[in-house]
Amino acid sequence: MDLIPAPLGSVRLPDRDFPLDRATTLTAPPALAGAERWLRSVLTAATGLPLNPGRPGEGIELVHDEALAGEAYRLSVRPGRAVITAGGPAGALWGAQTLRRLLGPDAYRRAPLRDGGWVLPGADIEDAPRFGWRGALLDVARHFLPKADVLRFVDQLSAHKLNVLHLHLTDDQGWRVEIKRYPRLTERASWRERSMVGYRAGQRRDDRPHGGFYTQDDLREIVAYAAERAVTVVPEIDLPGHTQAAVAAYPELGNTDVVDTAALGVWTDWGVSHHVLNPSEATLRFFEGVLEEVLEVFPSEFIHLGGDECPKEQWKESPAAQARIRELGLANEDELQSHLIRHFDRWLADRGRRLIGWDEILEGWPAVAAPPAGGAAVPAAERPGAGWRSRAAVSSWRGFGGGIAAARAGHDVVMCPEQHVYLDHRQADGPDEPIPVGFVRTLEDVYRFEPVPAELDAAAARRVIGTQANLWSEFTDSARDIDYRAFPRLAAFAEVAWSALPADPAARDFAGFERRMVSHLEVLDALGVEYRPAGGPHPWQRWPGVAGRPIDGPPPAV
Repeated sequence: MDLIPAPLGSVRLPDRDFPLDRATTLTAPPALAGAERWLRSVLTAATGLPLNPGRPGEGIELVHDEALAGEAYRLSVRPGRAVITAGGPAGALWGAQTLRRLLGPDAYRRAPLRDGGWVLPGADIEDAPRFGWRGALLDVARHFLPKADVLRFVDQLSAHKLNVLHLHLTDDQGWRVEIKRYPRLTERASWRERSMVGYRAGQRRDDRPHGGFYTQDDLREIVAYAAERAVTVVPEIDLPGHTQAAVAAYPELGNTDVVDTAALGVWTDWGVSHHVLNPSEATLRFFEGVLEEVLEVFPSEFIHLGGDECPKEQWKESPAAQARIRELGLANEDELQSHLIRHFDRWLADRGRRLIGWDEILEGWPAVAAPPAGGAAVPAAERPGAGWRSRAAVSSWRGFGGGIAAARAGHDVVMCPEQHVYLDHRQADGPDEPIPVGFVRTLEDVYRFEPVPAELDAAAARRVIGTQANLWSEFTDSARDIDYRAFPRLAAFAEVAWSALPADPAARDFAGFERRMVSHLEVLDALGVEYRPAGGPHPWQRWPGVAGRPIDGPPPAV
């Protein structure tokens, strides 16, 4: 049946097919009404069949079984009946996605290509995900992506049973979320005067203003649209580094005693700006105000605060920052950064949310005690009488090392190592790859990625709550570019995140996956995804003459 991601178990029953016609019904209990609504909308559009509500026990039926896990489902197809039994709304949606796939690639079209001939193959399928966090990061800060394209990306994630959209909303090069109490964040920080084209070594600029932002209602729409497709949107507001756009809008946020922040603009280069936030109480209050509005828009348990790549030069030169270090009794600038992160760790916890940040958030973290049973490690500075325990999670991007350390210290971890699942990295070593950056990461490389390091014992391994593929957008300025870099590799990643693959990457059946990909590419074609062909980019997918930053040799094993 060529299912991607592969289910836990499936049996094809050749003599048990279920032809659909205009009398076929679709029924669900109230608890699964969202999945019913979604399935009817996509199948009616693709097939032209009305799929009216019917009676339990006939047609296509969704059934709720609380004995199953929330994302688990069973799908049974027999003549005249197809039943999706699900543990919850998410499981029902994933079962509905599988049923759609059984109808073939044309079920992914938005209008019917034929009148009739729709058949569900007889089958029994049992399925549940390996990880609870199966994510993809979409960087809309470097290059803004219009709302319609974000919604389209959500559809692509859901079709592959990926359930987290990590939306990177702020960076040095742009601020993309409306904050009503700070209007200059969108009036000024949401656009830049021009952009680099390719890597800086090429010395090319487009001299065209670039910008855009999402209103809070836009983001509520994205959140609601994603939720109907079993996808959670996790926002990222980066701090204390990657903040030049915010400082350009509100100069008082910068280190005004060492640089004329009033002269700053939104950064037009790629890379890491040295203009970072000052560590004052006023800056903390400003970002508390930002986050208060973010929490109103995003109901996700986790809020990502970046915490990565924060240059310390301005803090070292700033008398105010040095006075702050002494005031707080900190040892150095690393501990100052940790102080800012830990402030928002507790601030979010007080509001029922959890901080997640890149693996740098562990740098300068006070010495930790051994994790108590069932709980995260507690920084020594936070233990006495506080009655509070840090539940911060870590996105491990600089290889596996940060995630290993975090898991052993009792933090939950999302594995997204640059060397393996940064999908902005090039897919081949040939001269036609558009703006080639990073390591070569082929479809097979992604398929053989294993998120749980063998070095972790069983208790620490359970701290790996999931995995994520990241799509940074310095070199992707449209949905077409994102399609090219994401697919088909994101399909391989989805199977890694969902399916019960062998832990030993060498033991995985990549040849079998490639065979299933043949028909899966037809699904991508029907969805309108402009993926990279196996033989290399189409002429219009190339960017000839635009410099990249390829890294020679295999990625380091870190």
